Amino acid sequence: MSASAPITGAVESPTITAESKTKESLDLPWQVVVHNDPVNLMSYVAMVFQRVFGYPKEKAEMHMLEVHRQGRSVLWSGVRERAELFVQQLHGYLLLATIERVN
Repeated sequence: MSASAPITGAVESPTITAESKTKESLDLPWQVVVHNDPVNLMSYVAMVFQRVFGYPKEKAEMHMLEVHRQGRSVLWSGVRERAELFVQQLHGYLLLATIERVN
């Protein structure tokens, strides 16, 4: 067997770019918004608010009525990761929820 010829051709190092998040997107608080839907019972929605956010019954019912009457309610505001977690939990209970940047 003969020795193989060396491979000619340079292999370039991969370029690694860090995921960039602007200071603005990190600093601004985000809010968890629950939207009205025609499916869930009001008592169920209030119970979900108690379980997910630890709200007392009165506060949970206040937010539930706001959702029912105004079509939406801001339940919490803070860092984005925590807001995303709350939205995932609310989706687990089949509620319509989103996060929005606070302006």
